[in-house]
Amino acid sequence: MVIEEDRYRIHRLTGQLCDSDLESAYRHSIQQRLSNEYSLALGIGAFIFGIYVLSDYFLLGLALEFFLLLALRLAVVSTCLLIAFKIRRGKIGVDGWYTLPLWLLATGIILIVPLRPESFSTQIIAAVVAVLGFYLFIPNRLTVVTLVSLYLTSGFLVALVAFTDANLVDVTRTAILLLTANIIGFSTLLRMESLQRVQFALLNNERGRNQALNEEIISRKLLEEQLRTSAERDALTNLNNRGHFMKLAGKMLQRSQSGQAPFSLFMIDVDHFKRINDTCGHCHGDKVLAEIAEVCEESLRPTDVIGRFGGEEFIVALPNTNLDDAQKVAERLKREVSNLSLPDEMGTQSPSVTIGVAAANAEGENLDALIKQADQLLYIGKRAGRNQVVVGRDGGGPNADEAV
Repeated sequence: MVIEEDRYRIHRLTGQLCDSDLESAYRHSIQQRLSNEYSLALGIGAFIFGIYVLSDYFLLGLALEFFLLLALRLAVVSTCLLIAFKIRRGKIGVDGWYTLPLWLLATGIILIVPLRPESFSTQIIAAVVAVLGFYLFIPNRLTVVTLVSLYLTSGFLVALVAFTDANLVDVTRTAILLLTANIIGFSTLLRMESLQRVQFALLNNERGRNQALNEEIISRKLLEEQLRTSAERDALTNLNNRGHFMKLAGKMLQRSQSGQAPFSLFMIDVDHFKRINDTCGHCHGDKVLAEIAEVCEESLRPTDVIGRFGGEEFIVALPNTNLDDAQKVAERLKREVSNLSLPDEMGTQSPSVTIGVAAANAEGENLDALIKQADQLLYIGKRAGRNQVVVGRDGGGPNADEAV
C-alpha cells in the first residue's frame, strides 16, 4: 500500500513526522499505551536502582557515603514511583513530567561514582545497561532519550576521570562502550519510531479510504433510493405512479383471490379540472392536484394503495374491503376534498371529485378488467353531473349517490 509521501514524511534523525499536526495526532493515538508502558518501565527501573542499596551496604557498611547513597536512591526511587503512579492514574500525561525520572536516574548513576569510586568497574556496566535501557525499554521521544543518554555518558566519563583512579585505557574503553551503546540504542529506537509512524500513516490512509468508501456507499444508496423513488413515485403528487400502482394492486388482487377475500377498487377524477387550468393557470392546477392527492392519501387506511393514474385521475386499491365499505371510504374521501380551500385567485368555488367504485367478483377477474369497470362507473357519474360516488351493483346496475 502506498502512503502519501509528502504528508507523512518522517524526519531522518528524530524519527518523528515532519507534519506537527500529524505528529500530535500520532502521539495522541498512542497516549494510553505509552502511559501503561512508561509507568511499568519506571517501576522496574526504580526497583533495579533501589535494590543496589544492598551492594552499597556490603561495600561501604554504615559509613557516611552509604547513608548519602541511601538518601539518593530513596529520592530517585520515590520520585520515579510517584510519577509512574500519577501517569498510571491519568493525573499527568507522558508528555508532561515524563522526562524527570530519566534525568534523575541518570544523575543518580553519575553521583554513585564519587560515593563509590573503588567500584567504578562494575558501575561502567550499570551505565551501559542504563543507556541501552533508556533507548529500548522506556517509550519516549528519540530526541529526549538521546539527550538524557548523552548526559549520562558525558557525566559518567567526567566523574570517572575526576573521582576515580581509572587510567587512560579504562576511560577510553568506557567511552567506547558508552558510545557503542548510544549508537546501537539510537539506531534501534530510530527504526522503531519510524516504523511505528509508517504504520500510523498506513492505518490513517486505510481509514481515509474506508471513510471514502462508506461515503460512496451511502451516496450510491441515496442515489438508488432517489432512482427507485423516481421510478415508483409521481413527481407532482408523490403518490405511486401508474406503473408501480399496477404492480402493487396486481399482487393485492392475487392475494385476495387466493384467500377468497373481498377486493375493491375505485377511480377518482377531479371535476372541471380543465376549467381550473384555463382560468387560473397550470401552476394553480398543479397545486390543486397535489392538495387533493394529499387529502386522498390521508383519508385512506394504511393498507390501501393510491396512485396517480394520469392527468387529473387517481386510482385506489382496497384489499379486504367489500363494496359497501369501499363506498363509505369513497364518500369520506369525496367529502374531505369538498372541504378543501382553493387559492384566492380561484374564488370561493370548492373542488370536487367524481368516484367510480368497483369490486372483484369473479375469481378469474384481472386488474385491467376491474379498472375498466371502475372507469365506466366514473364516466357514468361525470355524465350525471359530477361530484358523486357511483357504485357498481350486481344485477342492479350502477347506483349514483349525489353529494350533499
